[in-house]
Amino acid sequence: MGRIIAIVNQKGGVGKTTTAVNLSAGLAMAGHSALLIDMDPQASATSGVGIRLTAEEASTYDVLLGQSTAETALKKTMLPNLQAIGASQDLIGAEIELVNVEQREQRLKTAITSLRWRYEFIVIDCPPSLGLVTLNALTSADSLLIPVQCEYYALEGLTALISTIGLVREQLNQEIDIEGLLLTMYDGRNTLCRQVAADIREHFGEKVFQAVVPRNVRLSESPSYGLPALLYDPSSKGALAYAELAQEVAAKHATKGKAATNDV
Repeated sequence: MGRIIAIVNQKGGVGKTTTAVNLSAGLAMAGHSALLIDMDPQASATSGVGIRLTAEEASTYDVLLGQSTAETALKKTMLPNLQAIGASQDLIGAEIELVNVEQREQRLKTAITSLRWRYEFIVIDCPPSLGLVTLNALTSADSLLIPVQCEYYALEGLTALISTIGLVREQLNQEIDIEGLLLTMYDGRNTLCRQVAADIREHFGEKVFQAVVPRNVRLSESPSYGLPALLYDPSSKGALAYAELAQEVAAKHATKGKAATNDV
């Protein structure tokens, strides 16, 4: 059964979509079957893997509202091991339309249950908010990967997010865990940046990934070409960091899988 990892942080501009696109691509390029689900109405993850949905094609909005099955919404990408369910601007209205829907926080979880057996990893790109769309992702996920920009207010934002995760665990998804924190937009020449990174590692310990994503022009350029950085410029520092992240995630769950097998 595939592992569902939601990429979440209520702060915008911390690298959520870049992480979702490049983690899913990195896993696929390493030979793992992967699915990318775009839950952000900006649809940047969708275009980031080269998908342009027409008005007639099913998106995550249609899946949430029950107007399409998740299977119908699946799209191929340029990577054989990676498929995607794209987003559209209609998701903006989903927050309101879901308010009076029964089990509104469970809509995505129910819709993608059958897909868990088809992929090793399912990566969900969340919007920069903690509304109903994000709650659907948190309710569906086994774990959360939190990109953290190396800046002054990073720890302050993390405190609020972890409080929310605690509430989700109590009321909606008892099994949810933190996959890890990913340091993004790191600049080793900046003293404050180095200090923030050190503080986060001291506070969260092994929950912080060894991979660190630097500030990198190639990461910024690749979405305009509809390509993950791992395909746009595989040798760039940003691409290499995400390749390392994918290896960490895959190795972590390969180890868990072996442990579970040994326990049987």
